[in-house]
Amino acid sequence: MMKRVLIVDDSRIMRTIVKSYFDEQKIFCRYLEAPDGAAALEILEVEPVQLVLLDWNMPKLNGLDFLKKVRAMEKFKDLPIIMVTSEKARFNVIEALKAGATDYIIKPINGKLFADKIRKIKL
Repeated sequence: MMKRVLIVDDSRIMRTIVKSYFDEQKIFCRYLEAPDGAAALEILEVEPVQLVLLDWNMPKLNGLDFLKKVRAMEKFKDLPIIMVTSEKARFNVIEALKAGATDYIIKPINGKLFADKIRKIKL
């Protein structure tokens, strides 16, 4: 069965770029997309997802608040969630990891680093 990846970013271009990194690595998935955390929560309620790639700065519900809400739900406690964001300050990385992020990728995305982090998830 093809794995489902939820890409949450308010930039459609960034969502397309993230998908291209999967294609480059020959990691084939079914992609679900959300422009903000609120829409992503709605998708999670109805679609089984094996990985979430999450931006930090978004309207309605930002990535950190989405992460906290999802981690508070028992059924999503083990769902891999990787922050993909331009927020690179050390305290932001620490805050996201404390809130339950599985990993952290800083934009602009480094292809090799992206591949290494995705492979750790074992999609």
